[in-house]
Amino acid sequence: MKKIFLTLLAIALPLMATAQRQMRVRKDVPLNSIILSDPAILADKKTNMYYMTGTGGMMWKSPDLKLWEGPYRVTEFKADSWMGPRPMIWAAELHKEGDKYYYFATFTNQAVIIDTVRGNAIERRASQVLVADNPMGPYRQFGDETYLPADRPTLDGTYWRDTDGKPYMVFCGEWLQNWNGTMEKIELKPDFSGTIGEPKVMFRASDCPWSREKDENGKETWNKVTDGPWLFRTTTGRLGMVWTSWVHNVYTQGVAYSESGTLDGPWIHEPEPITPPNFGHSMIFQDFEGNWLMSVHSHSVNERGQYIRHPHLFKLSLEGDKLKVLGEWPVQKRN
Repeated sequence: MKKIFLTLLAIALPLMATAQRQMRVRKDVPLNSIILSDPAILADKKTNMYYMTGTGGMMWKSPDLKLWEGPYRVTEFKADSWMGPRPMIWAAELHKEGDKYYYFATFTNQAVIIDTVRGNAIERRASQVLVADNPMGPYRQFGDETYLPADRPTLDGTYWRDTDGKPYMVFCGEWLQNWNGTMEKIELKPDFSGTIGEPKVMFRASDCPWSREKDENGKETWNKVTDGPWLFRTTTGRLGMVWTSWVHNVYTQGVAYSESGTLDGPWIHEPEPITPPNFGHSMIFQDFEGNWLMSVHSHSVNERGQYIRHPHLFKLSLEGDKLKVLGEWPVQKRN
């Protein structure tokens, strides 16, 4: 597992550094020709446009989900904040509330080390929210300086408004520090400008029935990673969450359901993964025609041992009390 993480990091760093610089904008780019991890799509009815972001933090836009224009740099940072002037950005996603657009993402300041665990130096990394007046930004920091504890690496924050009417951030406690990744929630202020109270653990990596790795003694066990939460409700009102881990070296996504219908759970995991092998870190949205779709990235390894990830769409059904993946949604073929 440590080897997988270090390989991912070695490949991701130069890609994200490139993405953070202003890049040449391209037009009419097929969806699965784009190299992008953790693709998140906002269907914005106000502008009649789809907006896609993800790891690297850049923005793409499309009128039809098939051909895209981008990438655009849409973030601005305060040089004196904990993030630094040019943080790494992971798993950015967009949410519209009222007349504002909110950019949930994981930010890493590589200049700051917060802990060392089992020989791994852990950088300052946390989920936080930026805000803008339109979907193309610029997205800027606002409100509280920090949202989550500064002595913990946290990632993949997403948004959910629970049955109590309050907004929450759901995020992962990174396995590199706790060696048993967590899924947690924390209440957001009504305007998303900060958090209220302390995080609460929803479930742990060790609760998962399908993830697998071998421990230091070669024994088969659960995988340490929790990654990429996204919340949804079925037509019966059942609350579910898709999230991602690994089955050895296979990137794998499962689903869990809340017995209480709220974020408090308890969360019961389906015994088998929900998507095909090597697809993960998804989100769910409804297109302008009313179809429920899952945006997800594929995961493969090229001849040089580099991880390659492309966005894909799957058609979903939320009928009844379970999410069903019906197959891949057709898009333009890769050039």
